[in-house]
Amino acid sequence: MHTPASMVMGIVFAPVGLVLVFTAAITPQWREGQARLGMTGPGSLPRSGVKGQGSGVRAGSVETLLLLRSDGLWESCLQVAHSELKQCWPVAGAYQRDPRVCLAQGLVLSSLFLCGAGIVLACIGVRCWTDLPLRGVAATGGLLVVLAGLLSLTALGVYTHNLGRLGMEDPGQGINNRFPHLSLRPAGSLYFGWLGSCIQVLGGSALLLSFKRPRCPTCPSCPELPACPVCRSCPDINKSETEVYEVSC
Repeated sequence: MHTPASMVMGIVFAPVGLVLVFTAAITPQWREGQARLGMTGPGSLPRSGVKGQGSGVRAGSVETLLLLRSDGLWESCLQVAHSELKQCWPVAGAYQRDPRVCLAQGLVLSSLFLCGAGIVLACIGVRCWTDLPLRGVAATGGLLVVLAGLLSLTALGVYTHNLGRLGMEDPGQGINNRFPHLSLRPAGSLYFGWLGSCIQVLGGSALLLSFKRPRCPTCPSCPELPACPVCRSCPDINKSETEVYEVSC
Protein backbone atom coordinates (compact mmCIF):
# COMPACT_ATOMS: atom_id res chain seq x y z
CA MET A 1 0.00 0.00 0.00
CA HIS A 2 1.19 3.51 -0.86
CA THR A 3 0.64 5.91 2.02
CA PRO A 4 -1.25 9.07 0.92
CA ALA A 5 0.96 12.12 0.43
CA SER A 6 -0.87 14.10 3.14
CA MET A 7 -0.10 11.42 5.72
CA VAL A 8 3.55 11.25 4.67
CA MET A 9 3.85 15.03 4.97
CA GLY A 10 2.21 15.06 8.39
CA ILE A 11 4.17 12.13 9.81
CA VAL A 12 7.45 13.82 8.74
CA PHE A 13 6.68 17.43 9.67
CA ALA A 14 5.24 16.73 13.13
CA PRO A 15 8.40 15.17 14.65
CA VAL A 16 10.59 17.85 13.06
CA GLY A 17 8.44 20.55 14.64
CA LEU A 18 8.54 18.75 18.00
CA VAL A 19 12.35 18.59 17.96
CA LEU A 20 12.65 22.30 17.11
CA VAL A 21 10.21 23.40 19.82
CA PHE A 22 11.90 21.14 22.37
CA THR A 23 15.30 22.58 21.42
CA ALA A 24 13.95 26.08 21.89
CA ALA A 25 12.43 25.18 25.26
CA ILE A 26 15.62 23.84 26.83
CA THR A 27 18.07 26.45 25.52
CA PRO A 28 18.59 29.78 27.37
CA GLN A 29 18.64 32.03 24.31
CA TRP A 30 15.10 33.39 24.17
CA ARG A 31 16.43 36.88 24.66
CA GLU A 32 19.91 38.28 25.01
CA GLY A 33 21.48 41.61 25.77
CA GLN A 34 24.75 43.37 26.37
CA ALA A 35 25.88 45.49 29.28
CA ARG A 36 29.14 47.40 29.58
CA LEU A 37 30.74 47.40 32.98
CA GLY A 38 33.50 49.90 33.71
CA MET A 39 36.43 48.47 35.63
CA THR A 40 39.60 50.19 36.77
CA GLY A 41 42.78 48.94 35.23
CA PRO A 42 45.82 47.74 37.14
CA GLY A 43 47.38 51.19 37.06
CA SER A 44 44.54 52.77 38.97
CA LEU A 45 44.40 50.38 41.92
CA PRO A 46 45.15 52.08 45.24
CA ARG A 47 48.53 51.23 46.57
CA SER A 48 49.75 51.56 50.14
CA GLY A 49 52.95 53.53 50.28
CA VAL A 50 55.99 52.52 52.25
CA LYS A 51 56.55 54.44 55.48
CA GLY A 52 58.11 57.69 54.64
CA GLN A 53 56.86 57.71 51.07
CA GLY A 54 53.16 58.35 51.77
CA SER A 55 50.21 56.61 50.16
CA GLY A 56 47.85 57.47 47.34
CA VAL A 57 46.03 56.34 44.19
CA ARG A 58 47.86 56.32 40.96
CA ALA A 59 45.82 57.46 37.96
CA GLY A 60 45.32 54.77 35.35
CA SER A 61 43.11 53.66 32.48
CA VAL A 62 39.55 52.47 32.94
CA GLU A 63 38.76 49.21 31.17
CA THR A 64 35.29 48.41 29.85
CA LEU A 65 34.04 44.86 30.36
CA LEU A 66 31.33 43.65 27.97
CA LEU A 67 28.84 41.27 29.60
CA LEU A 68 26.52 39.10 27.53
CA ARG A 69 23.27 38.18 29.29
CA SER A 70 20.85 35.56 27.92
CA ASP A 71 17.56 34.30 29.34
CA GLY A 72 15.44 31.29 28.53
CA LEU A 73 12.34 29.77 30.06
CA TRP A 74 14.22 27.79 32.71
CA GLU A 75 17.81 29.02 32.61
CA SER A 76 19.78 32.26 32.44
CA CYS A 77 23.43 32.75 31.52
CA LEU A 78 26.01 35.50 31.90
CA GLN A 79 29.21 35.52 29.88
CA VAL A 80 32.17 37.85 29.53
CA ALA A 81 32.66 38.71 25.86
CA HIS A 82 35.77 37.34 24.14
CA SER A 83 36.51 34.97 26.99
CA GLU A 84 35.53 31.54 28.28
CA LEU A 85 34.03 32.92 31.49
CA LYS A 86 30.38 31.86 31.55
CA GLN A 87 27.95 31.21 34.37
CA CYS A 88 24.45 29.73 34.05
CA TRP A 89 21.79 29.33 36.72
CA PRO A 90 18.08 28.44 36.96
CA VAL A 91 15.80 31.41 36.46
CA ALA A 92 15.06 33.21 39.70
CA GLY A 93 13.85 36.47 41.13
CA ALA A 94 11.48 38.80 39.36
CA TYR A 95 11.98 37.06 36.03
CA GLN A 96 10.90 33.70 37.45
CA ARG A 97 7.86 35.25 39.15
CA ASP A 98 6.74 37.15 36.07
CA PRO A 99 3.27 35.77 35.14
CA ARG A 100 4.05 36.06 31.42
CA VAL A 101 7.10 33.83 31.81
CA CYS A 102 5.04 31.32 33.81
CA LEU A 103 2.37 31.39 31.09
CA ALA A 104 4.96 30.73 28.38
CA GLN A 105 6.39 27.83 30.38
CA GLY A 106 2.98 26.21 30.81
CA LEU A 107 2.02 26.66 27.16
CA VAL A 108 5.28 25.21 25.89
CA LEU A 109 5.04 22.15 28.17
CA SER A 110 1.44 21.57 27.07
CA SER A 111 2.49 21.95 23.44
CA LEU A 112 5.24 19.34 23.77
CA PHE A 113 2.86 16.87 25.45
CA LEU A 114 0.11 17.33 22.86
CA CYS A 115 2.50 17.07 19.95
CA GLY A 116 3.99 13.84 21.31
CA ALA A 117 0.53 12.34 21.80
CA GLY A 118 -0.51 13.46 18.31
CA ILE A 119 2.54 11.82 16.72
CA VAL A 120 1.77 8.53 18.49
CA LEU A 121 -1.85 8.60 17.24
CA ALA A 122 -0.71 9.52 13.73
CA CYS A 123 1.71 6.59 13.65
CA ILE A 124 -1.05 4.23 14.75
CA GLY A 125 -3.47 5.69 12.21
CA VAL A 126 -1.15 5.52 9.20
CA ARG A 127 -0.55 1.78 9.73
CA CYS A 128 1.79 1.26 6.82
CA TRP A 129 1.85 -2.48 7.61
CA THR A 130 -1.82 -2.93 6.61
CA ASP A 131 -3.83 -2.26 3.47
CA LEU A 132 -6.19 0.33 4.91
CA PRO A 133 -5.03 3.15 7.25
CA LEU A 134 -7.14 4.26 10.19
CA ARG A 135 -8.00 7.68 8.83
CA GLY A 136 -9.95 8.84 11.86
CA VAL A 137 -7.12 8.03 14.25
CA ALA A 138 -4.54 9.72 12.01
CA ALA A 139 -6.70 12.82 11.67
CA THR A 140 -7.19 12.98 15.45
CA GLY A 141 -3.43 12.90 15.84
CA GLY A 142 -3.20 15.72 13.32
CA LEU A 143 -5.69 17.77 15.35
CA LEU A 144 -3.53 17.37 18.46
CA VAL A 145 -0.43 18.42 16.52
CA VAL A 146 -2.19 21.55 15.23
CA LEU A 147 -3.27 22.45 18.77
CA ALA A 148 0.31 21.93 19.95
CA GLY A 149 1.59 24.28 17.29
CA LEU A 150 -0.97 26.93 18.20
CA LEU A 151 -0.08 26.69 21.90
CA SER A 152 3.62 27.16 21.22
CA LEU A 153 2.88 30.05 18.85
CA THR A 154 0.85 31.69 21.62
CA ALA A 155 3.70 31.24 24.10
CA LEU A 156 6.21 32.70 21.65
CA GLY A 157 3.92 35.61 20.86
CA VAL A 158 3.41 36.49 24.53
CA TYR A 159 7.13 36.27 25.25
CA THR A 160 8.19 38.27 22.19
CA HIS A 161 5.61 41.00 22.77
CA ASN A 162 6.79 41.54 26.36
CA LEU A 163 10.44 40.65 25.79
CA GLY A 164 11.90 43.92 27.07
CA ARG A 165 9.72 44.04 30.19
CA LEU A 166 9.95 40.46 31.47
CA GLY A 167 11.44 40.45 34.94
CA MET A 168 12.18 44.16 34.88
CA GLU A 169 9.22 45.10 37.05
CA ASP A 170 9.00 43.61 40.51
CA PRO A 171 5.66 44.38 42.24
CA GLY A 172 7.37 44.31 45.64
CA GLN A 173 10.49 46.27 44.81
CA GLY A 174 9.53 48.43 41.88
CA ILE A 175 11.75 48.61 38.85
CA ASN A 176 14.64 46.18 38.78
CA ASN A 177 17.77 48.22 38.10
CA ARG A 178 20.26 45.42 38.38
CA PHE A 179 21.24 45.86 34.73
CA PRO A 180 20.28 49.48 33.98
CA HIS A 181 22.06 49.62 30.62
CA LEU A 182 21.06 46.18 29.35
CA SER A 183 19.71 46.27 25.79
CA LEU A 184 17.56 43.20 25.12
CA ARG A 185 16.73 41.63 21.76
CA PRO A 186 15.28 38.31 20.49
CA ALA A 187 17.75 35.43 20.39
CA GLY A 188 18.17 32.19 18.49
CA SER A 189 15.88 29.99 20.57
CA LEU A 190 12.90 32.16 19.64
CA TYR A 191 13.55 31.56 15.95
CA PHE A 192 13.80 27.81 16.51
CA GLY A 193 10.47 27.97 18.33
CA TRP A 194 8.74 29.97 15.62
CA LEU A 195 9.99 27.63 12.89
CA GLY A 196 9.07 24.49 14.83
CA SER A 197 5.58 25.78 15.66
CA CYS A 198 4.83 26.62 12.03
CA ILE A 199 6.04 23.19 10.94
CA GLN A 200 3.78 21.59 13.55
CA VAL A 201 0.76 23.46 12.22
CA LEU A 202 1.58 22.44 8.64
CA GLY A 203 2.13 18.80 9.58
CA GLY A 204 -1.03 18.61 11.67
CA SER A 205 -3.07 20.25 8.91
CA ALA A 206 -1.80 17.66 6.44
CA LEU A 207 -2.87 14.87 8.79
CA LEU A 208 -6.29 16.48 9.17
CA LEU A 209 -6.86 15.83 5.48
CA SER A 210 -7.11 12.15 6.44
CA PHE A 211 -10.73 12.80 7.44
CA LYS A 212 -11.57 13.11 3.75
CA ARG A 213 -12.02 9.70 2.21
CA PRO A 214 -11.28 9.20 -1.49
CA ARG A 215 -14.09 8.40 -3.88
CA CYS A 216 -14.05 4.75 -4.82
CA PRO A 217 -15.73 3.25 -7.93
CA THR A 218 -18.96 1.33 -7.40
CA CYS A 219 -20.60 -1.45 -9.33
CA PRO A 220 -23.64 -0.28 -11.34
CA SER A 221 -25.61 -3.32 -10.21
CA CYS A 222 -24.86 -2.62 -6.52
CA PRO A 223 -24.40 1.15 -6.08
CA GLU A 224 -24.37 0.91 -2.31
CA LEU A 225 -21.27 -1.32 -2.27
CA PRO A 226 -17.73 -0.29 -3.24
CA ALA A 227 -16.20 -2.05 -6.18
CA CYS A 228 -13.06 -3.17 -4.44
CA PRO A 229 -14.34 -6.15 -2.37
CA VAL A 230 -17.42 -7.03 -4.44
CA CYS A 231 -17.12 -6.10 -8.11
CA ARG A 232 -13.44 -6.62 -8.88
CA SER A 233 -14.42 -8.37 -12.12
CA CYS A 234 -17.29 -6.03 -13.02
CA PRO A 235 -16.91 -5.22 -16.74
CA ASP A 236 -18.50 -1.78 -16.30
CA ILE A 237 -15.64 -0.54 -14.09
CA ASN A 238 -12.34 0.47 -15.56
CA LYS A 239 -9.58 -1.77 -14.28
CA SER A 240 -7.22 1.16 -13.83
CA GLU A 241 -9.72 2.91 -11.55
CA THR A 242 -9.95 -0.20 -9.42
CA GLU A 243 -6.18 -0.31 -9.07
CA VAL A 244 -6.12 3.33 -8.04
CA TYR A 245 -8.63 2.54 -5.33
CA GLU A 246 -6.52 -0.33 -4.03
CA VAL A 247 -3.56 2.01 -3.68
CA SER A 248 -5.35 5.03 -2.20
CA CYS A 249 -8.09 3.73 0.05
